[in-house]
Amino acid sequence: MARGINKVILIGNLGRDPETRYTQGGSAVTNFSLATSRQWRDRETNEPREQTDWHRVVCFTPLAEIAGQYLRRGSKCYIEGRLQTRSYEREGQTHYSTEIVAREMEMLDSRGDGSGSYPPPPRGGEAQQRTQPARSAAPAAADAADDLDDLDDDIPF
Repeated sequence: MARGINKVILIGNLGRDPETRYTQGGSAVTNFSLATSRQWRDRETNEPREQTDWHRVVCFTPLAEIAGQYLRRGSKCYIEGRLQTRSYEREGQTHYSTEIVAREMEMLDSRGDGSGSYPPPPRGGEAQQRTQPARSAAPAAADAADDLDDLDDDIPF
């Protein structure tokens, strides 16, 4: 039996700040709009043209909390998810809304761009390791080489 595939991949910019709400059970739900654009040159007039499409994106916990905390209007991000169409009634008429339910998200803005999209990287751990003197790496490499020599004794051939 053949299975269907419902997968959406978008790279774009947020049109507004994300809105985060919480369900009665305490789960976060974040909504935002994402703009994707395509550009081309008109064949008849040779003028540059652009078309922007707007996509509704919804994220659920824990992705919702991350999106609500770090994304801002104008942030560039990668979204991967699935399409979902919902229907609702308003004033006696049935309306349909199609949205992307995000499963993965990656923030594509550089952290040092000064936009304030999300906080700078923490000053610890990795940064401290890079500032340690190079001489401490030499004994560690020698120990690793000794460990490799010990492995030779365990090989049966």
